[in-house]
Amino acid sequence: MPRMEYYAIAGEPFGHLLQINAYLGSGDFDQKLRALVEIRVSQINGCVFCVDKHSKEARALGESQQRLDSVAVWHESPFFTARERAAFEYAESVTHVSQSHVPDEVFDALRDHFSEKEIVDLTVCVSTMNAWNRIAVAFRKMPDAD
Repeated sequence: MPRMEYYAIAGEPFGHLLQINAYLGSGDFDQKLRALVEIRVSQINGCVFCVDKHSKEARALGESQQRLDSVAVWHESPFFTARERAAFEYAESVTHVSQSHVPDEVFDALRDHFSEKEIVDLTVCVSTMNAWNRIAVAFRKMPDAD
């Protein structure tokens, strides 16, 4: 059960996060990859609301259920490209920044698959997703039943 209706109590900061989401959705950033990364970050953070939300978004973008089912085990899965793997590795490292400190080899692997602008956008995506996860987990935000 949710702890409180945080958005109703103090909606302004969430409006700013939504502006970042709008930025990420309006540019050239690959929306299927964005959804996959948001799912992976949300899995790491244990955010049921965001895993549900971004899985639905990914399916609406045409992502296969098989790939969605394999995001949690992407290291072992044959269903992801080298570009997606680099993004997942980076997203995990940024999510675990206090332990990983985002090593050079993880960052450098991005350069083989992403432009500098895409790396910035990916970093913003991961950072914003971590913020949303922390808010949703702290306030016990739950998905609606279908």
